Order: sequence, then C-alpha cells, then structure tokens
Amino acid sequence: MLDIGDEAPEFELPNQHGETIRRSEFDGRVVVYFYPRANTDGCTTEALEFEERLADFEDRDAAVVGISDDPVSDLESFADDHDLTFDLLSDEHGEVATLYDSYGEKKMFGNTFDGVFRNTYVVGPDGRIEAVYENVSPEGHADEVLAGLENADAVASD
Repeated sequence: MLDIGDEAPEFELPNQHGETIRRSEFDGRVVVYFYPRANTDGCTTEALEFEERLADFEDRDAAVVGISDDPVSDLESFADDHDLTFDLLSDEHGEVATLYDSYGEKKMFGNTFDGVFRNTYVVGPDGRIEAVYENVSPEGHADEVLAGLENADAVASD
C-alpha cells in the first residue's frame, strides 16, 4: 500500500461520459476509491453512500472519484441507473489500480482472477497521500472517509 505522505500516482482515465480525467486537475483534495465491479450489491451501496454525502465532501474541499476495471459503457449504465453525479473512471487493464496497490490476484468461488481491491486514498491538494483505507467494507465507508476528513481539518485548525 502507498503510505501517508507518499506522492500519489498521476492518472489519466476516461469517466462514464468518455471524458478524460486527470488526478492533477483537482484543486483540493480528491477521494480516490477503488471498487471491484459496477452494479454489484457492495459497489452500488458504496457508490450510493458517496453520492448521498457528496455535498459534505465538497464542503471539505474534496472531490470523489471511483475507479474500477469496468469499461466506460458499464460505468455509464451504472451512473445512469443510480443517478451518480461524481466521476466513475474506467481502468480496464488495472494499470492505475496497480500503481495504487489496488489490483491483483483474487479468489472467489474457487476461481482465481485479477481484479480491483476495495481500497481508498485521500489525496491532498499537494498531490500527496493524506489517508489510506485498505480492504474496506462498502457499507458506511463514505461516512468513515468523511469523518477522517473532518478530524484532519479539526487538527489542522488547532
């Protein structure tokens, strides 16, 4: 895993609308969350919770982006089906997820395959990792990240 203080790897990926999104284009913080598969139960729960709290993240000067190895067309359907307004990025070959230690061999139902791990990073305006959440549970994760941002802001203002 990347550590707090590490330089966050740059990324340039298409979102659900086919537009190119770059990490370096964000002015404030960016919450980069990796999720295994669009329109699955856990991933939908996680995305809906981030969407529900999006204004709270924006109040903390933090954008939210979700990254999976789904193709753009699947992300477009996922966003449309659930009214998701934040960027969902397509990393079809897992290259960016690999840079963020969030891609590799997984086992499920007796099968072994490469896939995305459910990890989240908060990247600061300076491009450095501010927080790391590894192998997270989808339910309640958006609140967990938001609480971390609130705590960081409270410490910074002391």
